[in-house]
Amino acid sequence: MVQARGMIRSARSSARSTRGRPPWWVLALFLAPALLLYSLFIVYPLVSALQYSLFTWQGTRPLGFAGLDNFTRLFSGVYGDRLWRAFGHNMVFFAGTMLVQTTFGLAFAVLLRRARWGRRFLQTAYVLPHLVSPIVVGYLWSLMLSPQFGAVNAALRAVGLDALAQPWTGDPALALPTLILVNAWQWIGFPMLLFSAALAGIPPEYEEAARVDGATAWRAFRHVTLPLLTPAIGIVTVLTFVGNMNILDLVYAMQGSQGAPAGATDVLGLLFYRTAFNNPDPGAIGQASALAVVMFLFIFGVSILATGYLRRKEAGLR
Repeated sequence: MVQARGMIRSARSSARSTRGRPPWWVLALFLAPALLLYSLFIVYPLVSALQYSLFTWQGTRPLGFAGLDNFTRLFSGVYGDRLWRAFGHNMVFFAGTMLVQTTFGLAFAVLLRRARWGRRFLQTAYVLPHLVSPIVVGYLWSLMLSPQFGAVNAALRAVGLDALAQPWTGDPALALPTLILVNAWQWIGFPMLLFSAALAGIPPEYEEAARVDGATAWRAFRHVTLPLLTPAIGIVTVLTFVGNMNILDLVYAMQGSQGAPAGATDVLGLLFYRTAFNNPDPGAIGQASALAVVMFLFIFGVSILATGYLRRKEAGLR
């Protein structure tokens, strides 16, 4: 009897839970618009790019199946040299942006957590550049960094630091680091918000217990707080990698489509743009599509591997 009553009770509870769940067609109805938009603007362009990369083209007219010829041309000759140079610039861009924006974003999050006044104002000030279009940011910074009438060099000369006034975007040795700093300046509010949310979720008792055991403030942060920020650091790393491997608008606004000066700021996005739209070759569609496919496979593959690794690290903290 007891067993039968338990079975009846469980059946009633499952019936109630099923009764409260909407039918499958309601779920499908609400998911259909998002799935349609995702398929139209994400899946279809990806499949089309893969298809276009496997054909030879005469302008906008496909001539025939080319196999992997477009990919072979992509990695050979002068085009291959430009590809590897642009890829190297993207990797330097990612490493520099990650170093600057993550370090300062985490430092600002920690300092704002302990701030007693002005926290909301400073958070808003740091996040505001993140809300501005990179095209606008690039144009404004190109004006401020102008060697003739730029505000940066004028300010340096005004305080007697004439030797530090440089052609920031015209010197091949300074152009790429300058763009990295501008990019990190714009996006520093994003990791700061993520780190602030992650810090708010860490019980203060953990750090207090470490301080009671004799740990200094730095050691408590290094061995207690920082490991607990691994999920947030992982999110920032993956999203920064995806964004910097696809970067185009900021570099285009500040340095043009050729990655001036002398290709010192050329990145994969600019190379794709020139291949697709500034290329006299009648087979430009096939080459540009091949480059897009290679970029997607690399970014997607690295993101999947990094996400899996970071999830394993996060699981080890539990």
